[in-house]
Amino acid sequence: MDENPLDAADAEAGFAGLGLRPELLRALTNLGYEEPTPIQQGAIPPLVAGHDLVGQAATGTGKTAAFALPVLHGLSTGSRDGGPAALVLVPTRELAEQVSQAVHRYGRDLGVRVLPVYGGQPIGRQLQALQRGVDVVVGTPGRVLDHITRETLRLGDVRTVVLDEADEMLDMGFAEDIEAILAETPAERQTVLFSATMPPRIDSIARRHLREPVRITMGRETTAPGDMPRVRQSAYVVARPHKPAALGRILDVEAPSAAIVFCRTREEVDQVTETLNGRGYRAEALHGGMSQDQRDRVMGRLRGGSTELLVATDVAARGLDVEQLTHVINFNVPAAPEAYVHRIGRVGRAGREGSAITLAEPREQRMLKAIERLTGQRITLEKLPTVTDLRARRLELTRAALQASLETDDLERFRVVIDSLTDEFDVENVALAAVKLLHEAAGGDVDEEEIPSAALPPRGRDPQDRDSRDSRRGGGGRDNPAAAGVARLFFGIGRRAGLRPQDLVGAIAGESGLSSREIGAIQITDRFALVEVPEPAADMVIAAMQRSTIRGRRPTVRRERYAR
Repeated sequence: MDENPLDAADAEAGFAGLGLRPELLRALTNLGYEEPTPIQQGAIPPLVAGHDLVGQAATGTGKTAAFALPVLHGLSTGSRDGGPAALVLVPTRELAEQVSQAVHRYGRDLGVRVLPVYGGQPIGRQLQALQRGVDVVVGTPGRVLDHITRETLRLGDVRTVVLDEADEMLDMGFAEDIEAILAETPAERQTVLFSATMPPRIDSIARRHLREPVRITMGRETTAPGDMPRVRQSAYVVARPHKPAALGRILDVEAPSAAIVFCRTREEVDQVTETLNGRGYRAEALHGGMSQDQRDRVMGRLRGGSTELLVATDVAARGLDVEQLTHVINFNVPAAPEAYVHRIGRVGRAGREGSAITLAEPREQRMLKAIERLTGQRITLEKLPTVTDLRARRLELTRAALQASLETDDLERFRVVIDSLTDEFDVENVALAAVKLLHEAAGGDVDEEEIPSAALPPRGRDPQDRDSRDSRRGGGGRDNPAAAGVARLFFGIGRRAGLRPQDLVGAIAGESGLSSREIGAIQITDRFALVEVPEPAADMVIAAMQRSTIRGRRPTVRRERYAR
């Protein structure tokens, strides 16, 4: 029985306690946010009060809302003239888009004007938006600095600057760009810094640019080894646009008898439920926007077997104890490692077998590692099932259905059909035709496109490794990259064009979605550069960079042609 009902009024009250304006509370309720995450509870009140803040929080903890909501709360009402009131610096194009979309959703009722600026996008569109006026600019350091140099972006009216994923920006070589950008903003601004790690160089930035900041570190609960459920834990790395298709394919292969799919918000719960039902599953939504009677009916159908998948938020799933659960699936990496432990504790009880599956975006590896550190157990990284794998699985399910029928059903009444057909056809062909009809009735062969693979940073690589740092400064590479599982790419641009290692790292990470930690040795000559990337991601990087510019140029990008 679900012992913790939560309705929309409770959800709004949770955020209302943080002092946010009514327009933002309405937006959060409409988006299905049920309660603040720990980083939001800790960060929003001091930011609303105007304090500077340093927050140590990994991807997936809700930190975008933690800084975006106070920024929107502080926007003046009515006509807003002048330059942007807030600037958010992020390391990659992908994150710029995500943060910009989030700010737009939260500030819809405020009429907020938000603009993402990054390389690879036509600059003319950005120039037009800046001329019309914007309230919040979300951008990568390189493109923001480019606009400052062109005098198309003036930061004299900025009241808040956010450095999101600051450690990642420093790893990508943006330290000088960040310093130059901050120099263009008012000294009395509010400055917010979020980082997954806090190395000395991050602390140095905080000391130079923040005034008596509030410091927040995501807490870590301790979990005794004996408290961990004994379940098979795995993860699939999937780009965000392909996650719904990937979820459906994983469920097709796993074929759970009863499973919970965890999502972050009510809106996401509804979207995932609709997708799964469209794929032929019996899926039910469970979230705080439902009445207790509705929730009880959903749980009754799950326990009775008429529903096989429950799609829920953490809050709505509190207190659930469904004995027949075989799978827990995280549609996103949980907001905190402790939440992961609580989720997967719903399977693998009393000696039963269970599976915990997580869909992770490429940039969320840090969160997976944090979960492994807390649990002391490894999460196996799996390869997404291919169309061939899915076809083989469906044939296996057809075979299993036939075997069950042969073992338990009364088949004698169908003998007259076989006898009449075998007068004209071979008995084996009759059996094949029957199998074909059964297979098609169960869904038939898969007619889907392959899901593109998403590269993941190699586990165990130390981002502070000396060879990695030296190579970023332009040192030589390894003689045989293929032996190390990497590909060496040729870029037709070099020192004569002012190329720096950080230009390459920033461009590749920003345009291809590859993490900066996946980029290996970089060698720059007068006329060209060589960059090592993981072999499985090489073609993806080439395709992305052929559509992009570096230092205002669109260089030739291809695999290096070896002379030996």
